Amino acid sequence: MRHVLPLALIALALSACAYNPDLGRQQLLIVGDSGLAAAGEKAWKDTLRTSHLSSDVDRNARVQAVGARVVAAAGLSDRSWDYVVLLDEAPNAFVLPGGHVGVTVGLLDLAANDDQLAAVIGHEAAHVVARHAAERQSQSAASRVLLAGAEAAAGESSQLGRGLKAYGDDASRLAFLLPFSRQHELEADRLGVDYMRRAGYRPREAVALWRMMQVQGDSGAPQFLSTHPSDSVRIAALEAYLSSRGW
Repeated sequence: MRHVLPLALIALALSACAYNPDLGRQQLLIVGDSGLAAAGEKAWKDTLRTSHLSSDVDRNARVQAVGARVVAAAGLSDRSWDYVVLLDEAPNAFVLPGGHVGVTVGLLDLAANDDQLAAVIGHEAAHVVARHAAERQSQSAASRVLLAGAEAAAGESSQLGRGLKAYGDDASRLAFLLPFSRQHELEADRLGVDYMRRAGYRPREAVALWRMMQVQGDSGAPQFLSTHPSDSVRIAALEAYLSSRGW
């Protein structure tokens, strides 16, 4: 029985792998799009219910105009899109797969021009195209199953089994889930500048935006404990990619 479970897990992982041409790599996709779509709709309704929305005509028009161009460039025009401006001073934005875009006034105030706003919306749209949410949930589900299998194979009463049970969640988070999350962010940066350039915006402004974010304050926390790359790593990766494309 102990040999059957690992073999079943390997078979599951192999059957759930799919090639993503936008990323140029295989993805583990156990979680389906339907469940994520439902979660996205719930998140959107919760946002509308709990957040204060700006009625500023100019700000809303700016987000809609830039967002529509970037969404089209990302190949996501197969659905209708809603755009809102949130009365929140923290610079932030999101794009939900069901067709929803939210941008805070803090981000609008920080972005010096529409190119920089396009960089953020492009980054968030890239997460949708890359199916990062599905991959992240699939990784989490797979890590839980693998840990359960390892505990069963080791025996809960053994020293190894007790160690896996006590430290397994933290070990999988640090060694597996968080590195992939940082990879997702860098991939979204790269795809995002592709979209903003395709939409007619200046991709170099993405670097300018992240330099401003860096001035706002890098957390200084060790990267291996973070789901996001440091600002300096993100800027270096973006500059290298832009140079490779001659932009």
